[in-house]
Amino acid sequence: MNDILIEAKNLSMFFPITKGIIRQRRIAEIKAVDDVSFFVRKGETLGLVGESGCGKTTLGRCLMQLIRPSSGEVYLEGENLCNMEAEQLRLIRQKMQIIFQDPFDSLDPRMTAGEIVAEPLRVHTKIRGNELKEKVAGLLRVVGLDSSMASRYPHQFSGGQRQRLGIARALSIRPKFIVCDEPISALDVSIQAQIINLLEDLQSEFDLTYLFIAHDLSVVRHLSHRVAVMYLGKIVEIANRDALYRVAKHPYTVALLSAVPIPDPVVEATRERIILKGEPPSPIALPPGCNFHPRCPIGIEACREEIPSLREIERGHWVACHLA
Repeated sequence: MNDILIEAKNLSMFFPITKGIIRQRRIAEIKAVDDVSFFVRKGETLGLVGESGCGKTTLGRCLMQLIRPSSGEVYLEGENLCNMEAEQLRLIRQKMQIIFQDPFDSLDPRMTAGEIVAEPLRVHTKIRGNELKEKVAGLLRVVGLDSSMASRYPHQFSGGQRQRLGIARALSIRPKFIVCDEPISALDVSIQAQIINLLEDLQSEFDLTYLFIAHDLSVVRHLSHRVAVMYLGKIVEIANRDALYRVAKHPYTVALLSAVPIPDPVVEATRERIILKGEPPSPIALPPGCNFHPRCPIGIEACREEIPSLREIERGHWVACHLA
């Protein structure tokens, strides 16, 4: 356990729903992240998957303290980020950065590419003048952009180039941990492969640790060392990549994997596809017991009454299911 870089303990993020104009009162809350615990080791990639609205992005932002969680703790190299004041967090951000999902909205249109990449260096270091220009040019080359592009504005780049620019900005202060919040979902398929290969190369070159949030299970399998599956604010399964794809234990994970296309027409024609019934419950009014039980094909009475805890059923394989 000494190689853990970042760890979340009982992390929750509830967004209040209020009513009234002059005197507002809380009438409900959205449970975006609900009592989540996990860790990421140094140098590894933890893939985080789940359907839209399950709380993946909120969880990533809570780790970064871009959103202050409602409860729970986040430890980076043993330091509790949730207890830190703004100035302490500003200093600790040198160790962690985020690559945002949308490369079109995450870059300031009034700043040049050089200014965007240089901004973290201006905030966190004393590098200035020609040294700063050389540093920016080097970062652009590392992510596959020409250093002459430093004078261009974001609208003059393609989608893939903008995402490379966002990666260069995240790398500029040499962080140890990067949250990759669906960094390829807004890109063409051909560009997605380039960005994935770039992230892999940068991880080995700079000894980076990733939390890789995605919908595409094939991409997650290719890039991740371990995979966490999230459903309605809770992590339902965590396992090593190969173990999860070989013998998934949670019925939701099994259903997700059954939807992944296999590039073999014979296998694809004979394998069973699991179709989940109904829609996910509202995060405002979660069902009692297991969140997944209204759609679960193998649920029992205990699933409707008792919330399953995330427990280790095999070495390194954690599942939140009564039947696992």
